[in-house]
Amino acid sequence: MKNIIFVTGTDTGVGKTLLTALLLFHLRQKGIHALAVKPFCSGGRADIRRLQALQPGELSDEQMNPFYYEQPLAPYVAAKKGQQIRLRDAVERIKEVAKKCEQLVVEGSGGLLVPLGADFTVADLIAALDCRVIITARNRLGTINHTLLTVNALRSVGIAQNAVALVLMGQRKPDLSAQNNPKVLAKLLDPVKVQTLPFLGPNPHLAKNIRGNYPRLRPTLERLADKTI
Repeated sequence: MKNIIFVTGTDTGVGKTLLTALLLFHLRQKGIHALAVKPFCSGGRADIRRLQALQPGELSDEQMNPFYYEQPLAPYVAAKKGQQIRLRDAVERIKEVAKKCEQLVVEGSGGLLVPLGADFTVADLIAALDCRVIITARNRLGTINHTLLTVNALRSVGIAQNAVALVLMGQRKPDLSAQNNPKVLAKLLDPVKVQTLPFLGPNPHLAKNIRGNYPRLRPTLERLADKTI
């Protein structure tokens, strides 16, 4: 679906929720009726609350996060016996929300090969949606390997149209690795577009900080949201 942007990551804790929130805010600032969902969530709904703060009253928590598990485990592992989700069910839930808006931003769970159900992974969900993909990676030592593996995994399921966002987290100034990662990945992944997000403070997910940081991030978000990517 061409009105869906799927935000996946090289791992957990790499900035997927932050990028999803920024894209959601950016699209809505442009006058586009955009919504965000995180279909699978485990171990708490803090990410749901962060995104809901940017789209108040638009969706219920259940619409935004239909598959929730209390234990902080991969959904397939966290689900009780007899409660496994099928791929078609996940796709239907996402498409239901996509019909309510002009642009839907979907945040994935963990990395591409995280099992969401007994017979499908995050990569399978992306392939079934046939949507645009942005890969979020933490800009630090090791990112080149993780990012290349993720891009290759997407290509293996027929998804070649994507972009990469390198997010600087946990350090105010980029170290030598973080300084070099963008240009190395841009060369190795060409024509995949590689964008960078700077350190945005200790609580960048808060709605007030999303709004405060937005002006300097707008050009980067515009490139990431570009439908020609």
